[in-house]
Amino acid sequence: MEISSVPSTHPADRPVYAEATFYHPSSVLQGGYQHPLSRSWQAQRTLTKNMLMYPIFITDDPDAHVEIPSLPGQARWGVNKLEEFIGPLVKKGLRSVILFGVPLRCEKDDRGSPADDPNGPVILAIRKLRALYPDLYIACDVCLCEYTSHGHCGVFRSDGTIDSTPSAARIAEVALAYARAGAHCVAPSDMMDGRIKAIKRALIDNGYGNRCTLMSYSAKFASALYGPFRDAAGSAPAFGDRKCYQLPPTAKGLARRAIKRDVAEGADIIMVKPALPYLDVIQDAKELAQDHPLACYQVSGEYAMVVAGAKAGVYDLKTMAFETVESMIRAGCTLILTYFTPQFLDWLDE
Repeated sequence: MEISSVPSTHPADRPVYAEATFYHPSSVLQGGYQHPLSRSWQAQRTLTKNMLMYPIFITDDPDAHVEIPSLPGQARWGVNKLEEFIGPLVKKGLRSVILFGVPLRCEKDDRGSPADDPNGPVILAIRKLRALYPDLYIACDVCLCEYTSHGHCGVFRSDGTIDSTPSAARIAEVALAYARAGAHCVAPSDMMDGRIKAIKRALIDNGYGNRCTLMSYSAKFASALYGPFRDAAGSAPAFGDRKCYQLPPTAKGLARRAIKRDVAEGADIIMVKPALPYLDVIQDAKELAQDHPLACYQVSGEYAMVVAGAKAGVYDLKTMAFETVESMIRAGCTLILTYFTPQFLDWLDE
């Protein structure tokens, strides 16, 4: 009987090792994430409630609850409304907040005198929240722009340029006032040269060096994504812009230098802001400050874009919120400042 030299093409006649002739064993990856549980094991770190810090706008109208149209789902709150607002979130697992003052009734000046007013919205809110929720971690943004007549983050010379030394000194005064009021963390966002050293010195000299965390907005870029925040906080500059002290978006080298400087000056936590457009800088920060917690701020414009896309039917809100935040965690962050915090408190329980 003649035997055909044409090989069979029937699947049953194929050798069991046929696929191995095409793939090296280390090339087949899908077996490692074929199950939902094994997919979760591929993450070096996963989002938890402890990693979320919720930005809150506190105004000097004690009974205020004012929705912010450009920041959907967010509002300015008065001190008397904090319990009804924060209480349900604490019950769901909220662990930390960061407070931003929104003074609407005070008289502003060129050095931001209302920033550390003991009867101002931030200090009153610190005391109220400490009394209501002893286990809630309270951070405070430290800046002058909401409180200065010119809307900038520092003190000016007579020629109209920023004077870094008195600016850093003034920022340190405000940070110390928040620490004295009971803040667990002060977070300077002004981007003045030397302010981390000035704040750390003030905290140490006044007995708060080991009682208050210093979180630096180390790499804060001059971004187009801050618009809704400026609507919320009323902090747009009265003239010019902030490009002389916030970092240029292309300045990766400057960001690296700023991170190293702030580590050397005593920052306890390093932050990158905004987050999603600067994942490469977050990765750099993880390398440069590998022994420090690393934070990022998913800023107002990032949040508003995700919400707008979901409303337009481009994607599912929850899916995209997780995807964006998980990219920040993947880049190295252990702390995420996000307006999605209330939703994540629910989503993480599902």
